[in-house]
Amino acid sequence: MDTTTVSKTTNHRKRKRILVIDDEPDLTSLFKKALERDGFNVDVYNDPASSLMNFRPHFYDLIILDIVMPDMDGFKLYNQLRKADPHVKILFLTASEKHLDVLRKEGYRKDLLLKKPIPIHGLLKEVNLRLSVG
Repeated sequence: MDTTTVSKTTNHRKRKRILVIDDEPDLTSLFKKALERDGFNVDVYNDPASSLMNFRPHFYDLIILDIVMPDMDGFKLYNQLRKADPHVKILFLTASEKHLDVLRKEGYRKDLLLKKPIPIHGLLKEVNLRLSVG
């Protein structure tokens, strides 16, 4: 790959905006640094209510959303975000296997789930995969 191709890829990614919502500040900080290093623009929230209050429809290309959070779980937040922007891509993030069953039961697609802990290279791979599809 020549430098022109690398530059175009980086410029393309810089236009991609990602929102990370998780109640663990250490995790959101780590994800933000890794995703920005990979060329994405990233916003993070550790409080679901704040993320919803500040959400801008049609602004983000992808949302990475924790399921287990205080006050509002990821499924409720997902429904609110979908009302505001029905086309935004969302990846759920959880440490619990039981959420796979909930995803299936509620009609969510299983491939929308990232399992914690996820290595950074795995996160980047999943994000790039989701953003390259339609």
